[in-house]
Amino acid sequence: MPTTRPQGLHAKRTTTLRKTVIATALLTLGTTLVAANFMIGEQHIAHDVAHLYGVNDPQFMQSMGVLLGPAILEGNHAEQLENGKEIFPAMLKAIHGARKTISFETYIYWSGEIGQAFAQALAERARAGVKTHVLLDWVGSAKMDESLLSAMRDAGVEVERYHKPSWYTLTRMNNRTHRKLLVVDGQVAFTGGVGIADEWTGDAQDPEHWRDSHFRIEGPVASQFQAVFEDNWAKATGRVLHGSDYFPQVAPRGNVKAQMFSSSPSGGADSMQLMYLLSIAAAEKSIRLANAYFVPDELSIRALIAARARGVKIQIITPGPHTDTEIVRRASRARWGELLAAGVEIREYAPTMYHCKVMIVDELLVSVGSTNFDNRSFRLNDEANLNIYDHAFAAKASALFDKDLARSTAITFEEWQARPLQEKAIEHFLSLFGAQL
Repeated sequence: MPTTRPQGLHAKRTTTLRKTVIATALLTLGTTLVAANFMIGEQHIAHDVAHLYGVNDPQFMQSMGVLLGPAILEGNHAEQLENGKEIFPAMLKAIHGARKTISFETYIYWSGEIGQAFAQALAERARAGVKTHVLLDWVGSAKMDESLLSAMRDAGVEVERYHKPSWYTLTRMNNRTHRKLLVVDGQVAFTGGVGIADEWTGDAQDPEHWRDSHFRIEGPVASQFQAVFEDNWAKATGRVLHGSDYFPQVAPRGNVKAQMFSSSPSGGADSMQLMYLLSIAAAEKSIRLANAYFVPDELSIRALIAARARGVKIQIITPGPHTDTEIVRRASRARWGELLAAGVEIREYAPTMYHCKVMIVDELLVSVGSTNFDNRSFRLNDEANLNIYDHAFAAKASALFDKDLARSTAITFEEWQARPLQEKAIEHFLSLFGAQL
């Protein structure tokens, strides 16, 4: 007689099989999403950029404005602002003075007093009839008080979250807008390193108040700021901002040459790194780099060492013991060996968290913005930097750099080599994840 399989055993096995299939599908989906988010893509820039001309050679600007774009525009007036004590009043004054449009994009927007101040200023202008647009990164603004969003929206501010996760966008969560842009009436613009949080207020007077730089500029280049904002606004909303309220004819305001440089994984992910590499390759006298998250890849390390071999003096300031992410600091330190051995001067800022993102080359080019010197900025984030070409402005930026340098602790190659073995092992391990930090 044929053996009859118990009904209960068959049902149990069917249920187990179903659970296994579901678990396998979920694991596969999860693995796919993680891989899609953390994949940095093919490295298109695979070769060193040769030194063919100097920063002061007209060919350098030709390359920066034609090979890389956008065009370098004359007739601008620029100011450097140090710490929240100078930065926030200048930004709020511009917002309060808006008559037609405000375009504001930022990565960090938390709560606190400064968050309230910006929300109130933006809401007041929206109620006055100013077309006000705010684009916040979903990750960077996760800690923002919902009441601030409601207050702005109730007043008529158009507030959007960039890459807010949903089932059909999960693969792009790791692509964030890291840009810090404020454009008022298409004529006055700001960019730099600050986010909207109380950590940036004050004058870097203690570890609770960070050191940072922001630039204010007015003139024709403000139109490029507006275009960079428009890029992500259209991606986030599907709506195009155009017309004379956003892109007016802007008369010259000064004699500074400038361009607004941007990059994103969806349109020129390599362009920001190439801008840095071309600038380093063109250096003949000095490179001064202030950067909050300095985790250079092999290509960037080779470029800096090649510049040093040409006799270029290279000074780098990074965060010291006061840092918002010790993991990045450790990953950074693991990569200093070849640079220090080549004579690159690396210092750690001592008083507080150092959040500046400024590069000065040969006392002519000054680049400031949201870009960190790491692969996350070069390949994963949407970034934007203002490039200024002006000797007088570069001299002022260098004076501020020297001020920071005096407050920083130099790290020698011998000190770096003498790190405890456990410390070296931890830093080397963390450095393996440098592309994601």
